Amino acid sequence: MKKLIEMQGITKDFLQNDDVIHALKETNFYAEEGDLIAIIGPSGSGKSTFLTIIGGLQSPTTGKVLIGGEKFSRLNMKQRSAVRFEKIGFILQSSNLIPFLTIADQMFLHNKITKTKPNLERWDSLAEKLGIKKLSKKYPAELSGGERQRVAIAKALYHDPLVILADEPTASLDTSRAFEVVKLLARETKALNKATIMVTHDERLTEFCDKVYQIVDGVMTRKK
Repeated sequence: MKKLIEMQGITKDFLQNDDVIHALKETNFYAEEGDLIAIIGPSGSGKSTFLTIIGGLQSPTTGKVLIGGEKFSRLNMKQRSAVRFEKIGFILQSSNLIPFLTIADQMFLHNKITKTKPNLERWDSLAEKLGIKKLSKKYPAELSGGERQRVAIAKALYHDPLVILADEPTASLDTSRAFEVVKLLARETKALNKATIMVTHDERLTEFCDKVYQIVDGVMTRKK
């Protein structure tokens, strides 16, 4: 299987007063096509640091991140932003939807920015699979929590990224909706040969994941 994203010898240190905080100790990690991977661990363990580094939102102290085998973390901020825009889809706890845009307009925002034609066939396919077709003319405030998260998944997948990064995507959902969202993520990850990395506090969701890693005090270990 092809590695879609990889960390090689990554560390992250912060200076706090005169102390050095080792937020992420040496970490080697990769995700392949079709992988749904859970990252678990207590608050303050390094999960957010891991996610922001692998997503190119901050630079590591040492090591490198590769996307599709190409350098990522060592690019400058502008270059990283361009690669992130094309190759990474984000699903956030708050669903990250723009309140004044309809659901259809949310999808096609990527096309407006890149000055490309909307991919109506892809939107129709995702909307059908995720059960959101009837929501296309609605605004985020008119949707339930579960509907917003399904829209967020569609938005993350629409521009055909290599990797999906999901930060506590089910935190605002009840148990049945949370399981539904993770099953959808698992199904779409495999169907579209993506890699999805999900940070979660809810260890019940790990049963739907191919691999599970735990981060405690900045140290990552494989659990499944």
